[in-house]
Amino acid sequence: MREGRPASDMGTVAIGIDVGGTFTDLVALHADGRVRTVKVLSQPGDRAGAVLHALSEAGVPAKDIAHIAHGTTVVTNLLLERRGARVVACATAGFTDLLELRRQERASLYDLTLHHPDPLVGHADVVSVHERLVPGDVLQSLTPQECARVASAVLDREPDTVAITLLHAYENASHEVQLAAAIEEEATARGLSVDVVCSHAVLPEMREYERSATTVAEAYARPAVRQYLGALSARLAQQDYPAPRVMTSSGGTLPASDAAQHAAALALSGPAGGVTGAAAFARVLGLSRALTIDIGGTSADVGLIDGGEPLVERGSSVGGVPIALPRVLVEAVAAGGGSVAWIDDGGALRTGPHSAGASPGPAAYGRGGTQPTVTDAHVVLGHIASGAWSGGVHIHADLAQRAVERVAEPLGVSVTRAAEAIVQTADATMARALRRISVERGIDPRDMPLMAFGGGGPLHACGLADRLGMTRIVIPPHAGVLSALGLAMAPERRERISNCVVALASWSDEALHDTLRAAASALGGAPADTSWWLRTRYVGQGYELDIPVSIEDRLSHVIARFGERHRERTGYVLPRDVECISLRTAVQHAAWPAVFERAAADAAHARPLDGPAVITLPDATLHVASGWRATALDVGGWMLERLT
Repeated sequence: MREGRPASDMGTVAIGIDVGGTFTDLVALHADGRVRTVKVLSQPGDRAGAVLHALSEAGVPAKDIAHIAHGTTVVTNLLLERRGARVVACATAGFTDLLELRRQERASLYDLTLHHPDPLVGHADVVSVHERLVPGDVLQSLTPQECARVASAVLDREPDTVAITLLHAYENASHEVQLAAAIEEEATARGLSVDVVCSHAVLPEMREYERSATTVAEAYARPAVRQYLGALSARLAQQDYPAPRVMTSSGGTLPASDAAQHAAALALSGPAGGVTGAAAFARVLGLSRALTIDIGGTSADVGLIDGGEPLVERGSSVGGVPIALPRVLVEAVAAGGGSVAWIDDGGALRTGPHSAGASPGPAAYGRGGTQPTVTDAHVVLGHIASGAWSGGVHIHADLAQRAVERVAEPLGVSVTRAAEAIVQTADATMARALRRISVERGIDPRDMPLMAFGGGGPLHACGLADRLGMTRIVIPPHAGVLSALGLAMAPERRERISNCVVALASWSDEALHDTLRAAASALGGAPADTSWWLRTRYVGQGYELDIPVSIEDRLSHVIARFGERHRERTGYVLPRDVECISLRTAVQHAAWPAVFERAAADAAHARPLDGPAVITLPDATLHVASGWRATALDVGGWMLERLT
């Protein structure tokens, strides 16, 4: 991969770039407190081109840039569209059907016609390996002859990448290492270049199915990620920009060269930036908990802030593919400004999942779109004014009116009523996601504020809060580009999961501290720069909770903390011993200082403003509904409170 110049310690500007389905947003954070924002239309066929276009519009000299942080949906799109590499997998003999068997759960409990998506690797491309490890012992050795047979069988299938997932490799990686070396040696002899991905390097943790599926996803996405990041880095280098950092699903950033080797960790790269930015503003306001919603042109991403930080959990599914790596808790739903309104066979109004995207976009953009979208509905209702907007967009009210008429007529209602119904239908979809992400975790959404951002977040905030019974809304400064702001602020962070199966009652405080120090050292970090989480459960349980630990903790503190978290999540505790199965370690560099200031457009509305009202923000529009009062905050942004 060709890299740009190294990020400069002398640079005074941090750049964050979020490439969405409709717009590409850029935020430039200057060391003196100035904030420059740019919004340009995305280029679906050339993501790197949109990045360079945004940088050009920002006008920041390359020599002044400290770093460029980038959120990407490359992995998400690969998994959704099934356009990844050809993968051949190696599995312990007798366990080659694991990806098809999954967890033997139904795709839908009550709909027998629904099926899970096909695995990324077909059954014919899974090669059995005659070997067998169990924790602490070798039942069947992996012989050189077997390695040679497997290597030949694998390469005869002409793979782009090879995924090796042998039983209990999280505890003993020797067989995976031996087999990988044999495949690489045979590939060299044949004049081939093949990536080999081993499960002990991707996810060294028990649970064979999740480890196998995550390893295969890494192998499936890695070549395309490497190609994309290599091309982006090369094009940035041509203009002397620094090599980019890439946001990971867990909320930190990695240099592009490292990110290219951790493709599965980028599956939710795009949405993580928004929650990171929202959490930074929540800390400024002294808010410990909040629900977040980032509404863009194609989708809405809902998240949760807990303890002033984005909530990070293990496991997610993208396009039906399980990825059991840490990720900022985000649930995406197909409801955004570009979501198309349509009438189903039963005569009911629907919005999404199809989106008008950036091309042709909503009808109001005047770029050839004719289908009614959520954005068109807002234009009809007067929430979005006609005229020129950021990103080179010009709003045409007459075109929006004409588009909404297409659903108003068959519904037998006025255009205004149809527009209201379109917005309400989109609100219902997003509200369900907000309930799932909070209520399913034992959290009452009525007890916290809703932080709404993205181009459409401030438009829908009041409607969503009303549906959830919430009484406070926070609109952060630079709400329309907050994801890019979060990217610019996000620290560089390296993470590692290590096998750590132990009953806490049999451990000692000294052994705990030695384990934490060793994990930090393996990542090249000092304890002061390191955070740790033990993945813990009651002995015999089938699920775990991530519990933060520190070098000062005693085991009694960890056990008590687990009990508190378990009671919070489930409502009860058990009289059982506690055990852990793995350790997650993160070494983090200092984040770029948070910059929040009153925007010029906010100053004109310093007094409280009661709804109904529309407030034009620098990069979004805020709709204050009846029964709500909006007050500009001294640090920028707005606080909305329910009056009744």
